[in-house]
Amino acid sequence: MSHPTQPTASTHYQVLRTVPTYAQAQRIVDSLSDAGFPVEHVRVVGTDLRLVEQVTGRMTYGKAALYGAASGAWLGLLIGLLFGIFVIVGWLSVILWSVVLGAVWGLIFGLLGHAATGGRRDFSSVQGIEATSYEILVEAEYLDAAAAKLGTSRPTA
Repeated sequence: MSHPTQPTASTHYQVLRTVPTYAQAQRIVDSLSDAGFPVEHVRVVGTDLRLVEQVTGRMTYGKAALYGAASGAWLGLLIGLLFGIFVIVGWLSVILWSVVLGAVWGLIFGLLGHAATGGRRDFSSVQGIEATSYEILVEAEYLDAAAAKLGTSRPTA
């Protein structure tokens, strides 16, 4: 996503089209771009936003320990690589010990973190924000040109 120019607060946009999915909105903007329309005058706005939480499974002490150990191992690898730069002999052992120690500490903190919830949240989930529809907005002075490029008539308010 790029932002070559920022519209001013006085820039007035009008709805060119409303679609149910972001993929459809992208296709419309892509069609405008392919037709030579200056797409820097276009906005895609998600409307009626809602928070969606997808439950991915039950969180147990075993999973908390495993996830913590994996996270700790990655952090240990990063630290090991950073310290390994300064070691001439035995850099591989520095990296391996960092991964092991990171995994152990991650396991401990994963267990402590899960225990701290007190059973109030025994599941894992992923959250996201979804829009129920997407409006393709065009600066008012470019609305007729955009509608013509798409082969549609100017939308009515």
